Amino acid sequence: MKRSNKPLPEIEIINYGLYEKWDRSAKALPEFLELTTEIKAELDVEFGMIVEIRKAKGRYFDFVIDHPPFKDKEGNIEPPFEGNFRVKQNPYRFFLGDTIWEPIEDKLGDWILSILVEDQILVSKTLTIVPD
Repeated sequence: MKRSNKPLPEIEIINYGLYEKWDRSAKALPEFLELTTEIKAELDVEFGMIVEIRKAKGRYFDFVIDHPPFKDKEGNIEPPFEGNFRVKQNPYRFFLGDTIWEPIEDKLGDWILSILVEDQILVSKTLTIVPD
């Protein structure tokens, strides 16, 4: 992939760890609860990170959530979760995270949350789901 001549945006992790249950359809980011890299494996626990991105209005970013090897409904190993988003204003805050669902046991381990631009990792945080 060809890289643009645009300077790299500024990105900073504001917080990471545990959050209130997040309504993904709402504009508001989830409420921050606790700064931690170890997340107790409990059903519906919301975890992740909030980043602030500057000098990037209008640009697109990719994200990857690399997770422990668990299976989908068909019994296949689920690949990392990937997607993209557009920075709508300057500065722009973005939540990247997930929640724990049944079966809880296969969600244990490292979850690596990364934000990239043009295949370059700008920021990455590892959160570990541990037995309750």
